[in-house]
Amino acid sequence: MSTPLPSVLVVDDEKNMRRSLQTVLGDEGYAARAVESAEEGLELLGHEEFFMVITDARLGGMSGYDFLTQVRQQWPELPVLMLTAYATPKLAVEAIKAGAMDYLAKPFAPEELLHAVARCAERHRLLRENAALRLRAGEVFSLDQIVGESPKMRELRKLIQTVAPTDTRALILGESGTGKELVARALHAGSPRAQRPFVAINCAALTETLLESELFGHEKGAFTGAVSLKKGKLEMAEGGTVFLDEVAELPVELQPKLLRAIEAREVRRVGETRPRKVNVRVLSASNRQLEREVNRGRFREDLYFRLAVMTVRVPPLRERLDDLLILVRVFLQALGVPDEERLFTAAVLAEMGRHDWPGNVRELRNYVERSVVLQKASPALRSTSLAPGSGLPLIDIGIPFRVAKDEAVDAFERAYLSTLLEAAGNNMSKAARLAGMDRMYLHRLAQKHGLRGGGAAGASS
Repeated sequence: MSTPLPSVLVVDDEKNMRRSLQTVLGDEGYAARAVESAEEGLELLGHEEFFMVITDARLGGMSGYDFLTQVRQQWPELPVLMLTAYATPKLAVEAIKAGAMDYLAKPFAPEELLHAVARCAERHRLLRENAALRLRAGEVFSLDQIVGESPKMRELRKLIQTVAPTDTRALILGESGTGKELVARALHAGSPRAQRPFVAINCAALTETLLESELFGHEKGAFTGAVSLKKGKLEMAEGGTVFLDEVAELPVELQPKLLRAIEAREVRRVGETRPRKVNVRVLSASNRQLEREVNRGRFREDLYFRLAVMTVRVPPLRERLDDLLILVRVFLQALGVPDEERLFTAAVLAEMGRHDWPGNVRELRNYVERSVVLQKASPALRSTSLAPGSGLPLIDIGIPFRVAKDEAVDAFERAYLSTLLEAAGNNMSKAARLAGMDRMYLHRLAQKHGLRGGGAAGASS
């Protein structure tokens, strides 16, 4: 799905030149907006997107050179082509120094102009493609990444295959840590929009004012701190998919604005009077039952029905325990540990199967990583004191008791102190207070394990 180029902005105080430039550009398929002053040009740049600017050097009011300086300050990536009827080497040097990408002397052949415009058009396409690649960096583009062979996971993959190729809005429901964003990315990857951006936003992570700006963008000066124009996530996802994570946390005051954006396929930046069209697919997710939020008056019913055209439910880990070993192998492979049997024996897996996993797949991934780290620190230690079930570490009985005990204690001390110092911001005094320990004893333990702290008294011996 290709997105058309934005327009070219033409700034020239001669009416005939403006018309001539629009005709030449139009004949080659470029859209062009023309204004007669730099002041009008700056205002238009604040409201619309252009892939380049063509300006005369001499204008009534603000000069072309001053205009060029303003453009470079506010839109440093926007190329500007300077035109002048007074061509001299000195003026050409001044234009280039001021930031012009090229310089043409009047009269010029249309081919010269079109050659410069074509270069800017290609540059814009490349920048747009690179931006899309950066937005997609690290994304999962395969349904195979939805791991599991339990009946519920097979059913989930089948539903994703059905919904992905459509443009249907989908609401993904599941507990925290089940992989809702992974499902959203799989839906995007299987759609005709896969080559366009996937843009995610966590509705629970920002205040109402910041969330509105993130979603819809803002104009320069729209509020305190809005020092420049900013596109919102809905605009950034043009042609692609926007993913609204934790959508139940969307403030009630913003819900009508999102509803209008979905229904009219347009957004209005904060501080803007004119809406602009957007073409995006909306996916959303929540760890709450939105029907209950609607009944409690916390979520608009009409918005709920717009978002939940299709509902995709992700099962919690406790309902798919048959997938435990498969998931463990995937996580170990990602950590570069090919042999799971050394860490996850039959006894360990049996213990894991008795755990409820309230944190779901995220908790399992953290548990696997923690086990790997502690095993490297102490080969005697099979798991951690946070292991599911008994709450006790699982010990290798194939080595002498005293060696196993010493290594297990060392590993525990190292893990405990690392976490403690991190929580205390590496401040020894604060860490000692948190742990209920003598500060000097804590300092000696930290030195023993090669850990360093600072703070008010952390550097003393």
